[in-house]
Amino acid sequence: TMSSSFNPLRHPENLFFIQPDLALRTVCVTLSLFSPSSLFDNMKITIASLAALFVATEAFHTAPIGRTSTRINMIVKGDEKASEKVAKVFEGKPAENSEFDALVKANFPGAISNKQLATKVVSVLEGKGYTPGNTLLATSLCADELARVLEDDFVKVYGNNFNLGGLSGFPFAGNTGFGAMAAHIPDDGYCLVVHGPHVGITKDGLIGKVERPGIALVDTCCGSAIAASKYLKGITDGGAKITTKLQSFSDFQQGAVQELILPFGKRLGEAENRMKELPYALYDSQDILVRDIINTGKGGIKKGLALLGGIQINTGPDTLDYFHPLRFDLYDENGKVVDDLLPLIV
Repeated sequence: TMSSSFNPLRHPENLFFIQPDLALRTVCVTLSLFSPSSLFDNMKITIASLAALFVATEAFHTAPIGRTSTRINMIVKGDEKASEKVAKVFEGKPAENSEFDALVKANFPGAISNKQLATKVVSVLEGKGYTPGNTLLATSLCADELARVLEDDFVKVYGNNFNLGGLSGFPFAGNTGFGAMAAHIPDDGYCLVVHGPHVGITKDGLIGKVERPGIALVDTCCGSAIAASKYLKGITDGGAKITTKLQSFSDFQQGAVQELILPFGKRLGEAENRMKELPYALYDSQDILVRDIINTGKGGIKKGLALLGGIQINTGPDTLDYFHPLRFDLYDENGKVVDDLLPLIV
């Protein structure tokens, strides 16, 4: 017989975690032993919290014994093909402007619009078995909101994104971040990694600047990269001292960008257009880092991984953004590069 001193409703979470069905029966029995006034006054339980306890039991039903799976209440993304989704991504976006398109490509030969990029990449990967339901998107792009444009284009096709990047697009999440990301790849699924620095171009063709919505002044892009370039120029041209900002947590990422750009001092100093050369110098550094991180964490790759790297080219709000693809590699389940897909999209 249950005495009135036994009160499982004071700490019911123990039972709900251990055996939810028993917890429900215990709650029901307990309710039958107390009057409504003593139940709600002395036991201090509300109707709302009781309802929540009943609903919560569904979350603790144990799975049948069998093969361990990473699928925990996995959300099914539907049967719509990636190629069908990408067609909808650019509905309502600015139409391609042939005059501006020629301007961008004159400054960045090899660049293609985000619309062309996403369409081609999705089509190629669809032929390799990558679908919205079995592919995790991971990006290493700059923190700048303009970098979200490309990211969002792919998110609308493949779903949520795992962010590996930070200022200037460097993969600041490192090996730990990649390992965590790899654990989220669907069982028997794939990962698409998109990375690279970004640079702005105005409608008049000024590189390193961009029109931003709601801002009258034409702004710098990428601000982090340009600040690092100025830091480097001060060293190579004289009159500046190397700082210890790399050790300052409050600006750790920018300090790292400044240190990582140091090997390109001569290259940038001799460039005909420093702002045009800057993103390519940053890309060369990031390309080494990203591929090293993938190689270190290749044991976490499930069925395969695709690596898309290049330069993001941000434009004003009335024109499409662009991307200059520089790498599009296909990795197998063992982390080995088995195919160069770049010729299929350029």
